[in-house]
Amino acid sequence: MKITRRFFAFLFLASALAALAFTGTAQKRAADPHYLALVGTYTNKTASKGIYAFDFDSSTGKLTPKGLAAETPDPSWVVIHPNGKFAYAANESGKQSTITAFALDGQSAKLTKLNRLPALGDDPCYLSFDKSGKFLFVANYTSGNVAVFPILPDSKLGPHTALVKDAGPLGPNRERQEGPHAHWAQTSPDNRFVFVSDLGLDEVLSYRFDSAKGTLTPNDPPFTRLVPGAGPRHGAFSSEGKFLYAVSELNSTVTVFSYDSAKGTLHQLQAVSTLPTDFQGRNDDAEIAVHPSGKWLFASNRGHDSIAVFSIDSASGKLTPVGDFPTGGKEPRHFGIDPTGRYLLAENQKSNSIVVFRIDAATGALAQVSQINDIPSPVCLAFLPR
Repeated sequence: MKITRRFFAFLFLASALAALAFTGTAQKRAADPHYLALVGTYTNKTASKGIYAFDFDSSTGKLTPKGLAAETPDPSWVVIHPNGKFAYAANESGKQSTITAFALDGQSAKLTKLNRLPALGDDPCYLSFDKSGKFLFVANYTSGNVAVFPILPDSKLGPHTALVKDAGPLGPNRERQEGPHAHWAQTSPDNRFVFVSDLGLDEVLSYRFDSAKGTLTPNDPPFTRLVPGAGPRHGAFSSEGKFLYAVSELNSTVTVFSYDSAKGTLHQLQAVSTLPTDFQGRNDDAEIAVHPSGKWLFASNRGHDSIAVFSIDSASGKLTPVGDFPTGGKEPRHFGIDPTGRYLLAENQKSNSIVVFRIDAATGALAQVSQINDIPSPVCLAFLPR
């Protein structure tokens, strides 16, 4: 009986110590404000060598360089797998374009190549995962098609499971809309549909997605058309998934759609300009994102070189302009919101800088807090999740 009591006492003590250690680790993680950020760049005709790593301190908004994470050609879009152990890059190199899978070491901030496959199109410019993390979607801009690659158990990319070509009447801008240009591909919140923004067709296409096979089938109807010459580029769903926001590169607008999750269809509600009414000159919209709180929407202007901020009406999904805020550099092709939702990081491609802004939780307004320079052609930023 004494042995039994001692045994149970030992178990109780061991469990208590384990619980204490787990609690301490959890508290340490919760208290640690640092995140790893990977920045994709253009290497062609620049000093860049590929993907660079940074430490981001979410308590101060400061970025600290950690060096080259991986040498790879023109990684214009980088995504980190939800498990935090792997990353994938679009190597945007014309007809030689590829997609590369990497193992990610969060401690050393280094990427190790697992495999590389042809992109099955020219100039891949956007990557995303399905909700299960088992498939990777690739939007190939110049060739106007979308490929789906399975992520194998060892996290390498497998042979494609789908390859669809955008088709339809072209938009009126003969210089920019001379052919279909897939620029964004992402699943619906329920993982049943995939939406594709095509800049050349002035359409957001809709596909039914088989999450078991990784295949795409045109939906009925297969697309929603925007105003002629809009040039839809990227999209973002509202936090509750009832609305889709599409930013258009050519006419500098955000179009608000209601989303019918049963049919996978969109209905236009509103279109708003991302520019001040008195602006004159060239502008190309680029990135769009909904704040984690669901209260704010952000869109980047290249030319005006600003971030346009809108408040979101949660009931109607409609937008109200808050203001536009200079990015402190030239051509903000992309921006990222840090995991805490406190900061927005604008990558200024043509001035080789990343500028960090604090997001006002009450108004959505932006205030610059830090800047880092001498980053050759930064065009994408991804945070390592914790």
